[in-house]
Amino acid sequence: MDLAINHSELSARVPAMPFLAADVGGTFARVALMQAPRGEGREPEVLAYRKLACADFAGLTELLQSFVDSDAGADVRHCVLACAGHVRDDEVLNDNSPWPIHLAQLRQALALDDVAVLNDFEALGHALGNGPTGGSRRLCGPTVPSDGPVLVIGPGTGLGAAVRLPASAGGHVLATEAGQMDFAPGSIREREVLALLAPHGGYVAYERLVSGPGLLATYAALCALRGETPALATPGEVTAAAAACSDAQAVEAVQVFCASLGSFAGSLAMTFMATGGVYLAGGFLHSMFTLLEHSAFEERFLHGRSVRAFLSQVPVWVTEHGRHGVLGAAQWYLRRGVPGAVRQASTKR
Repeated sequence: MDLAINHSELSARVPAMPFLAADVGGTFARVALMQAPRGEGREPEVLAYRKLACADFAGLTELLQSFVDSDAGADVRHCVLACAGHVRDDEVLNDNSPWPIHLAQLRQALALDDVAVLNDFEALGHALGNGPTGGSRRLCGPTVPSDGPVLVIGPGTGLGAAVRLPASAGGHVLATEAGQMDFAPGSIREREVLALLAPHGGYVAYERLVSGPGLLATYAALCALRGETPALATPGEVTAAAAACSDAQAVEAVQVFCASLGSFAGSLAMTFMATGGVYLAGGFLHSMFTLLEHSAFEERFLHGRSVRAFLSQVPVWVTEHGRHGVLGAAQWYLRRGVPGAVRQASTKR
């Protein structure tokens, strides 16, 4: 979804002007007022930042307008959006979006000269491709990564993934729809859960299980298998109950989630030969790090046979989502979308 709208004839003065960068997920949108870095080798400057609940707004226009009114304090004419899904014609298509996103409508309503769009995990790839950041916690594998592709994965409202190529290969970030791959059960229990989720067979995406809603669906399926009524109503309640060992189905649901995430991450690490490491991004995973650490994630990540030797050399970190999405989107925008800022931002590859 590496697409820019009305993006070819920007003024050379744009780098000196503040611009909006928004990382829009299914539950939260992180919005920042950004400015180009004031020196070589620096990150874009964050002038204002806010994390907003999507459910509080009728649409993305209203959400961004609220931020502009409360935090921008300046005439903002340019915006970069990091969104899950892909663009078709004028619309961002995403099954997990809380509302439709029409780019021309957004540009007109906010009086923007330019709206640029990239995949949300592509933005994370730009921000997280230079080694472990503050707040990152190593889950498994070596302490120091090798040079090579870096994989970014994040289960949240959906399941996103992107890969950043090493500088020797251009430093490009490739967006994917890997979360839509067919789920492959790795245990008898997972086959039973899958049979409940798709009783007539057919396609079941990984994100049906490996996401916040997927964790809740797995919990409900396990309750059904035991003939019990679910007592927990949110993914947060499930992880809290699992941490407290107060609900057997919650404990097992988290075990299935972590193991399935390990299989998914290991398969992608093999696909892209991610010797640069794997980042598991998002507050959801960061809050359940201890559960991940004591789960079957690593064993399932390593797979088996000869590939195990390769995957054992791939470090895996868990990191907060935080401001990485808006920072990565701003880096991409300055490097690829704004004439005059390309050279300045390219040192961050």
